Amino acid sequence: MKYNTQQKRLIMPEYGRNIQNMVDYCVSLPDRNERKKCAQAIINIMGNMFPHLRDVEDFKHILWDHLAIMSDFKLDIDYPYEVIKKEELNLPPGRIEYSRSDMKYRHYGKILEKMITIAADMEDGEAKDHLIDILASQMKRSYIQWNKEVDDAKIIQDLYELSNGKIQLDKSTYSIKEIKTNGFGKKMKTIKVQRKH
Repeated sequence: MKYNTQQKRLIMPEYGRNIQNMVDYCVSLPDRNERKKCAQAIINIMGNMFPHLRDVEDFKHILWDHLAIMSDFKLDIDYPYEVIKKEELNLPPGRIEYSRSDMKYRHYGKILEKMITIAADMEDGEAKDHLIDILASQMKRSYIQWNKEVDDAKIIQDLYELSNGKIQLDKSTYSIKEIKTNGFGKKMKTIKVQRKH
């Protein structure tokens, strides 16, 4: 009796040894037409093994690629699709370009910067003032995560710069209440913004 561990290593184990044996047999057939018929029968069996993938785009194309790989690219037939080439198989994946937006201050984040732009374009009034208060609180929260000490004047200046000069708070009359934390990694306490009158 021959154990699987003593047999040839499977190229694509998900299809099993029986399918691999069929592929090896198909490669050994001397007649080209017979090889083509045999290959088509193998593709049908492979497709039946994964019926849930039938709706996947290019499912048949993927199966023919797998057949070529399992035959170690030795199956000499006219493939119905352009199959993967051996040299393409082990190519490293292409580099993924990440979208890096131009953020002036990364510690505040892209969403906060967008919200500041929205607040800057709002009509003056209670809603705008309330949003500015919330944004200032969040800026202070974000700032303190990366810096040990935070100064309200710095937050106010950053808010002015990020709004292109449209949000101008008076450093002498506007303050952001101190942020208390329960320690590293714990949820911060609620922050309330106060205006000095």
